[in-house]
Amino acid sequence: MAARAYWQGQIRLALVSIPVEIYSATKSGAQISFHQIHEPSGQRIKYEKTAPGVGAVDVDEIVKGFEIEKGEYVLLEQDEIDAVKLESKKTLELTQFVDADEIDVLYYEKPYFVVPADDLAEEAFIVLREALRRSRKVGLGQLAMRGREYVVSLKPCGRGMVLETLRYADEVNKAQGYFRDIPDSEPDPELLGLAETLIDKKVAKFNPAGFHDRYVDALKDLIERKKKAKGKKIIEDKDAGAPSRGSNVVDLMAALKKSLEKPEAKSSAAVKTKPAKAPAKKEAPAKKAPARKRA
Repeated sequence: MAARAYWQGQIRLALVSIPVEIYSATKSGAQISFHQIHEPSGQRIKYEKTAPGVGAVDVDEIVKGFEIEKGEYVLLEQDEIDAVKLESKKTLELTQFVDADEIDVLYYEKPYFVVPADDLAEEAFIVLREALRRSRKVGLGQLAMRGREYVVSLKPCGRGMVLETLRYADEVNKAQGYFRDIPDSEPDPELLGLAETLIDKKVAKFNPAGFHDRYVDALKDLIERKKKAKGKKIIEDKDAGAPSRGSNVVDLMAALKKSLEKPEAKSSAAVKTKPAKAPAKKEAPAKKAPARKRA
């Protein structure tokens, strides 16, 4: 592979060890980067590493230190840190298997592709992949990479597998603190039916290529207009296109009904909370009553 492996080691399941390599499954998208500029001179701001009473210091003279008391540090060389013994630096031991839906989405952090390291590892790799697929389970273990140990999950993905780093419990905020003031009440049935119908009309298969970063596009457009304006200030109308905020049930009902009237929302689906009307009776064999629309 052209890409450089992010981690090389082995997956261990009981007495079976499978040499693997993992690669980052994501990459940075388009983005706009800004520099800090000294406006009077137009020069870019620079930053220097300095020490009090010393001034600018050489990068080679910088080491890592852990503060044990105010102003007192334990100094560590990088090779001392690298020499810390931890089995998970080279081995991912699968210690538990769970249903995928048992892991809350809040815990997932970053995905990686997992591939067998060589031809000899392929058979065991395929066996593990298919065993996970048939059992519909996700493997869990711990893996040390780039200065920390992660909890990770492992699951099938096409011909390969995907490893995802997970956050630890103390890294995830408890939802109750944010949700406790939201009323625990049932919504109005008619409003709920309208909302469900609107959702049904917008159901489609997920296509990631159908989305792009519109903020980046807007910034590029602003930069181009600013360049043509030769420094003249350009401010967008902050209220342009801002949606009005409904304050009561009547507003919400009207907004939902109006949403369903839009061309892109039209469909033959009926509002779920209202029963279907009986079909009209035939008046004569040659003449049929017009079909009634469902409410």
